Amino acid sequence: MRSSVWGAGLAFVLLVAGAAGWWQTGARWRGPLYCFEQAGLVWGLSPIPAGVAASCPESRTVRAEVRAGRARLEQFTLPGWAPDTLMRPLLAGGFTVLRALPDDGVQVEAILTRGQERVLYTAAHQGEGTFVTLSRVGRD
Repeated sequence: MRSSVWGAGLAFVLLVAGAAGWWQTGARWRGPLYCFEQAGLVWGLSPIPAGVAASCPESRTVRAEVRAGRARLEQFTLPGWAPDTLMRPLLAGGFTVLRALPDDGVQVEAILTRGQERVLYTAAHQGEGTFVTLSRVGRD
């Protein structure tokens, strides 16, 4: 009798732990920063600099694409025109510039590579600030 109570208690604890784990892993997709694989980091490499605001598109379609692994996307808003601020941690993290378009007064674009990974880096003027998007198609 005592072992069956113990077994039932253990089963209950495991069930609660499993449900909590499931809820926690799904919490990322419900949050506003769902598109970041590692919260608080630029492309999982370095902390987001002070004064930089991270964001993800509100689109349900984009959310589904990211969740399914068909795309990866991170967005940042920076004060002032600072198109290279977030490129520096990517380069320090082992990325190299495969191709780049110079600042044309509207935006800066570059394709960065690290092994088989390709990331599109876009920094565009947004009012007085800079809007940076890092994106890639699929998983590596």
